[in-house]
Amino acid sequence: MSGPEIGEVDVPRQADDRFKRQAQILKALASESRLKIVNRLAAGECSVGALTDLVGSDRTTVSKHLAVLRAHGIVADRRDGNVVYYRLLTPCVVNVLSCAAHVLSERA
Repeated sequence: MSGPEIGEVDVPRQADDRFKRQAQILKALASESRLKIVNRLAAGECSVGALTDLVGSDRTTVSKHLAVLRAHGIVADRRDGNVVYYRLLTPCVVNVLSCAAHVLSERA
């Protein structure tokens, strides 16, 4: 058995798994609507109705976006009567937005 080819990096299986899981998180964020939601939630908790107005889609579509973010541990919800509120569970994801803005500014 030989080592990695020149220019390749030997990535242990454990790191492969971590990269796969990280890619799933990035895929969950890879939507303009979900990025708008994350950006808004960075300022604090918000109702589904307000997020629907922000995104400009119907409530069903916004709920599906929120379900993706919730399934990946990015947001959490709470119910207060008939109103559902969302908050960021992992505020560090906002750093992804800052990084993307930095990349865009470097390209300009």
